[in-house]
Amino acid sequence: MVFDFMRKSQAVPAPVKAPAAPEAKASAVGRVIAMQGNGRVAWSPRDTVSLTRTGFAGNPVGFRAVKLIAEAAAALPLVLQDAERRYDSHPVLALLSAPNPAQRRAELLEALYGQILLSGNGYVEAVQTDLGELAELHVLRSDRLSVIPGPDGWPVGYEYAVGGRKHRFDATGPVSPICHIKSFHPQDDHYGLSPMQAAAMALDVHNSASRWSKALLDNAARPSGAIVYKGAEGQGSLAPDQYDRLVSEMESYHQGARNAGRPMLLEGGLDWKPMGFSPSDMEFQKTKESAAREIALAFGVPPMLMGIPGDATYANYQEANRAFYRLTVLPLAMRVAGALSGWLGGHIGETFDLKPDLDQVPALSAERDAQWVRVTGAEFLTVAEKRAMLGLPALTEDEANG
Repeated sequence: MVFDFMRKSQAVPAPVKAPAAPEAKASAVGRVIAMQGNGRVAWSPRDTVSLTRTGFAGNPVGFRAVKLIAEAAAALPLVLQDAERRYDSHPVLALLSAPNPAQRRAELLEALYGQILLSGNGYVEAVQTDLGELAELHVLRSDRLSVIPGPDGWPVGYEYAVGGRKHRFDATGPVSPICHIKSFHPQDDHYGLSPMQAAAMALDVHNSASRWSKALLDNAARPSGAIVYKGAEGQGSLAPDQYDRLVSEMESYHQGARNAGRPMLLEGGLDWKPMGFSPSDMEFQKTKESAAREIALAFGVPPMLMGIPGDATYANYQEANRAFYRLTVLPLAMRVAGALSGWLGGHIGETFDLKPDLDQVPALSAERDAQWVRVTGAEFLTVAEKRAMLGLPALTEDEANG
């Protein structure tokens, strides 16, 4: 019966269709563009390259915040110790002091901290000799490196792309040739979230305020005005040739900083009406300072250290500097040093602890002195307990007996 129905349906003649309209090409998003209005907010791209260009290379507040943290963290003295002793000389310390022919320890660590602050990710490559010994350390650019996840979600490799060429690092062995240090990101399993991304809106506001100030200076640091034409017998419009001539003269002789102060000669019927600043225009400087404070807040730098006015959170510069080291520099340095110690220890087959030497940080000298006095005066603690509280290794038998 199904076949009979199909035969009947085929026997019915098809209705005559009207001639099709000629095909016309049109944009698939033409209607969307027609619905778009004016005044929409334009934000800069949020990728690593764009944020680095606009937030670091093109913004003095972001540049200073990254440099301040990276240089302070890279200058911290590092100590290497295990459960038994603190090493004055060690292959890892020698490698860090001269990681590669082009860099010393400070340059390597500053580049690593800078990459973490700009992109949320830091990558260190270990170069080994033919015998499997560590020879060099290199910091790789985070915008060129990508994580290759395996079937279970864990990284099985890293891909470095530059100049149209790609190189893959195999991370399936006991120890990966790449040490990946990433900041916390609640919505990404493989990449970290940088302070630059959190401060992206404030960076756009600060850059826009700077461009507005530059445009104002180019206009002789004065707001624009209006030329009002009052013709004879109520006529309120210029002829086309008169309008073009007026516009040309205004652009040539009365715009730009080089024409500041030049007198304006108006012919009959023309009157100049200057426009003053509105209250909202006068607030742009406060808006710029507020954006600068938000950028400093995202990076964890006290505004006082960056010369940003209007912030009285800290009693004085010394307290601000101590808070900067305690809350921003030391947590970052300890996290990076801990990741490097575990990774380098896996390469050489040793277990040790690499950390900043707090006793040699000038900003924390008052706190460390107070801690030394407090621990030394605690008579109920043994020598081993006191050394553990101060972060020192336990004494050997010879040292204890001597």
